[in-house]
Amino acid sequence: MPTPPYRVLIVATHPIPYIVPLFRLMAAQPQWKLQVAFCCLAGVESYRDPEFATQIQWDVPVLEGYPWVELPNRSPRPGLGRFWGLVNPQVLARVAEADVVLVYTGYVYATFWLALLAAKWHRKAFIFVTDASSSAPRDRATWKSRLKPLLLPPLFRQADGIIVSSDFGIEVVADLGVPRDRIFMTPSATDNDWWLAQAATLDHKIARQHWDLPLDAPIVLFCAKLQFWKRPQDILRAFAQAGVPDSILLYAGDGSLRAELAAEAIALGVGDRVRFLGFVNQTQLPAVYVAADLLALCSEYEPFGVVVNEAMLCARPVVVSDRVGGRQLVTAGENGFVYPCGDVAALAQVLQDGLGDRDRLAQMGLAARERMQTWSPRENVAEQLRAVETSLARREA
Repeated sequence: MPTPPYRVLIVATHPIPYIVPLFRLMAAQPQWKLQVAFCCLAGVESYRDPEFATQIQWDVPVLEGYPWVELPNRSPRPGLGRFWGLVNPQVLARVAEADVVLVYTGYVYATFWLALLAAKWHRKAFIFVTDASSSAPRDRATWKSRLKPLLLPPLFRQADGIIVSSDFGIEVVADLGVPRDRIFMTPSATDNDWWLAQAATLDHKIARQHWDLPLDAPIVLFCAKLQFWKRPQDILRAFAQAGVPDSILLYAGDGSLRAELAAEAIALGVGDRVRFLGFVNQTQLPAVYVAADLLALCSEYEPFGVVVNEAMLCARPVVVSDRVGGRQLVTAGENGFVYPCGDVAALAQVLQDGLGDRDRLAQMGLAARERMQTWSPRENVAEQLRAVETSLARREA
């Protein structure tokens, strides 16, 4: 078995603001000699996100505080969201130089398979990350639902360790026949310290003035891509049905359903109380959460949903569907609410009760922030360290 510091290679699609803080913390671990290999630099460089339907470029530093390299992408048609969009042959040599490989790309990219083949050839410990909290496919394709139970078990058994982001993920992976001692739950986390610091500098009323929102209105926030699997129409219909006087529904995010939602808001008679902010970048997001009273995430497919973390760190309670992996953070009635996905009437009742008692929501927000003290990058990295050491030891046994 190699001796510390272990040469750890992380293969990731691109820099993502909520993952990068983990890399910084990992780089500080004396047990690791870390190298992060990105398959592309989307987000550092402006790119068009097809799901947001807009150009994206992060406004926070995502390449500082840890060692990284960009692997040349040899795809004839490079881009995210396609199997052949990331083809990075240089990963083969990088794997050969490591003791253990952690792959964040997911098996939906060609580079994942290159890394797996290289790890097997060079007899390296291979760990991959899946944020799945359900076996249901995002695009609702029935053929995928039928094939997954056949194709995924042999793939998952190739790994020395599998990292999941919630307790629900443990069950999904275990149901594929993976022994539980090879499954490691690393809490899906964002940079808690940054979010807490940002929220502490913000005033509720000033935040509302910044976004031109009524100072005294009850406000529910939907912060996500406006795509069908996020079910943004559910919060609109529940908002109209709840009929809370003077309340506002705020959409932060963009996507293909925006025009349809705007038209439906008018048809439901609430067009003047529904606001669309469009895509909101990282430095502006804390003010959006602070301006709201309650975050809603209605997704039918949501492996975790880090917006739940972000809202709770900003002392805002959440209402989430029972398909959202982040429901693990919610104690119903204490720091948020959970309702059956697609049940608009149940969601409307939550809005009616919650927005009608904003003092209670404020107390729930404090409990939400308290919950995040033990769900942070610290716990995530500690478990990844255990995954690495356990996987290396298993290969030597």
